[in-house]
Amino acid sequence: MKKSLSILVLAISMATLTFAQTGSGIGLKAGLNYAGNGDYFESASNSFQNPEKNIGYHIGLFGKIGNDLYLRPELVYTKIKTDYDSGEFDMTKIDVPVLIGAKILGPIHVFGGPAFQYILDTEFDGVDIDDVENEFTVGLNFGIGLSFNKIGVDLRYERGFTENEATFFDNNNVSLANRVDTRPEQLILSLSFEF
Repeated sequence: MKKSLSILVLAISMATLTFAQTGSGIGLKAGLNYAGNGDYFESASNSFQNPEKNIGYHIGLFGKIGNDLYLRPELVYTKIKTDYDSGEFDMTKIDVPVLIGAKILGPIHVFGGPAFQYILDTEFDGVDIDDVENEFTVGLNFGIGLSFNKIGVDLRYERGFTENEATFFDNNNVSLANRVDTRPEQLILSLSFEF
């Protein structure tokens, strides 16, 4: 019993010392997205129009546990925009990436992990779209970053996994059979500050 208690106390002490030296903290992040969604299908011509990516933005919070090897959950408000031949598709969402990262050389680190997304609002050419197939979707984030004390910058790629579409309805709630693929694909450039 005494031996088990000693081992337990030693393990807790080592874990506490390790955690105290890990560089854990919380912070703010913001930046720009170069983003686009998938194809737009139109009922009248029965064709799809290739999207053009556009600039959006994001702002959020993050937590970090660890130093050389770390866990970084984030909570981010994101606004993205895609241009089509017949209009502009806007989407706002809440992203929750859960990233695992590692320092590889000096201030350089790499990271990756799942990104859980909740779609708040979708709009096509000024018309709100209420019928999104799945408001909750899953994607992947991975990238590279630089950390200088409390300030960091990172560049990442995000891709939605879950197939998802928004369908248009007219004023009488009749489907127009126009659909937009709402899976985002984006490059994300962020500046962060850790408290």
